[in-house]
Amino acid sequence: MKPTPVSFPQCGNDIVVTLANGIAAMQHCDMTTTLQVSKRGTLTLPPVLRRKLGLDRLSSPMVIVDERDGGLFLQPAAAVPVRDIPKETMARWIARDEAEMAQFSGTGKRKKK
Repeated sequence: MKPTPVSFPQCGNDIVVTLANGIAAMQHCDMTTTLQVSKRGTLTLPPVLRRKLGLDRLSSPMVIVDERDGGLFLQPAAAVPVRDIPKETMARWIARDEAEMAQFSGTGKRKKK
């Protein structure tokens, strides 16, 4: 199969990636920004990043911060009122949490000396 050229205009520059065998791969946009960290540990995201993440459209924006491979990964988060979460979804979450707790509890306990 012939490789397919794919363009990623959302990166702000003309990046073209060739995908072998039609298998898609995630494209990493070349956008590196240096941010100053205050004495209290706060960061201010530049307007271009806030727009890119869609945080500029929210009245009370939040982000999820994941620590990955010695770095931080930010992604937009949304607060959802509990009343808006379907009961089936909550029941599924509770069942999963209880199963994980049972598994954790069954891993063996230390004996007190």
